[in-house]
Amino acid sequence: MESIKLLGVGLILGIANVIPGVSGGTIAVVFNVYDRLIAVITPNIKKIIEARKFWLPLGIGVGGGILLFSKIITFLFSNYPIPTNWFFIGIILGSMPMLYRRVQNSNGGTSLSGIVCGIFALAVMVAMSVLKPQEETALYTDLTPLVCGLLFTAGALAAIAMIIPGISGSFLLLATGMYRTIIQAVSDLRIALLMPTALGIATGLLAGAALVRFLMAKVPKQTYGAILGLVGGSVIILFPGGLGTGFTLIASILSVFAGGALSFIASERRGT
Repeated sequence: MESIKLLGVGLILGIANVIPGVSGGTIAVVFNVYDRLIAVITPNIKKIIEARKFWLPLGIGVGGGILLFSKIITFLFSNYPIPTNWFFIGIILGSMPMLYRRVQNSNGGTSLSGIVCGIFALAVMVAMSVLKPQEETALYTDLTPLVCGLLFTAGALAAIAMIIPGISGSFLLLATGMYRTIIQAVSDLRIALLMPTALGIATGLLAGAALVRFLMAKVPKQTYGAILGLVGGSVIILFPGGLGTGFTLIASILSVFAGGALSFIASERRGT
């Protein structure tokens, strides 16, 4: 049963990582697998092997989400953008009670420094929503030394962003101008273009996970306060401007409640 759940979470993680503005790290936090995911992204081969019952179904789900559902979710965003955005907003809102408890002290009070970190992180998300880049139109199809360097750098930055809840890896791909090239390379299975991207992603994942593990060990309340602010700020980036009218209004309301219920139940079942 646990493997099936991890497979499902992986599918959603994969889908999230191909949508600009939706953070894979946020989804990992929402479904309460973030801590375990950070712990397993390590150069320690023995530790990775021991955790295979966790990362294997999760990884299969991520791959399936990227390869099988990216076209579906792209269709939904193209044809039903408002309800689709509200579904992801619901997923984020449903996880907030669990995240807030992680900022609390052992006596039930709220960590002041954690709240300060949360406010600062929220301000970062507001700034990102204002400075959100437009989709880059350049499309690279041939691997040159320059393109190789750009793909490696973009992959590393996107991977670090995937580790940090609230910040979208695809968002940084847009900012570096490599989003369309990488998405097209995945769609066409252009191995030559995907290899430097994959190397950059591996480098970014190891560096980002090491940083998060360090922060969680040294300043856990402050780290979760920042995560709370980043995750909450994702709502600002995803907010579609309203609920719409007619069928769209009904679909948006149902979507936000469905997303909220899904993430609340999933996050609470693992406990805090």
